[in-house]
Amino acid sequence: MHTVSNFHNPRGGVLSIGRRHALVDLAERYGFWVVDDDPYGDVWFDAPPPGPIASDRVIRLGSASKILAPSLRVGWLTAARPVCDAVERIKQSADLCGSSLTQLVAADLLADEPWLRQHLDDVRAVYSARAEVLVGALRSELGSAIEVDAARGGMFLWVQFTDGTDTSALLPAALDRGVAYVPGRAFDPDDGDELGTALRVCFATSTEAELQEAVRRLAAAHDAR
Repeated sequence: MHTVSNFHNPRGGVLSIGRRHALVDLAERYGFWVVDDDPYGDVWFDAPPPGPIASDRVIRLGSASKILAPSLRVGWLTAARPVCDAVERIKQSADLCGSSLTQLVAADLLADEPWLRQHLDDVRAVYSARAEVLVGALRSELGSAIEVDAARGGMFLWVQFTDGTDTSALLPAALDRGVAYVPGRAFDPDDGDELGTALRVCFATSTEAELQEAVRRLAAAHDAR
């Protein structure tokens, strides 16, 4: 079973400690694997999420691209030794090896604990401020037409239109105004209409001023329907 337990994409939800234990209990009882994909766990705002649950049935994934640099495509895996050995063999058969240079850069940065702590504090402060600005702009510009919760971490906001707006149909008008988002239907495995009035936006790569302008343009596209 694959799960993104911390600030997941697209909704930014966090799996509770009780649900984590329950999932691990099921995995140990029935013998399946839990792949805990955790690229966002260090990008928390007010409080860190629950820690990982130690179990031989859990395979935990981490990534440098969300905390160090987007172009630093280096990740890591924490699991029982037999799992690590098997994954290493599969990786070698797939591409022989990854880039030694990027791995050394990532390892050097991650090993510098004082620098890493300060860097993560800086990342959290910037992302938290951007998320707060984006939520404020959405509520100000779109008012009762949407519902959006404050972000607790990660990089994304989930916006729900309450006026029936079809976000797939709205997207071309938004793109014409230079604004991109992911319609809710993209996250529906059944490709139905249940998420058709929702959208996901990212606040990680734009400045506060750019986010405010983007929301103004999105509101203009919405009002021009």
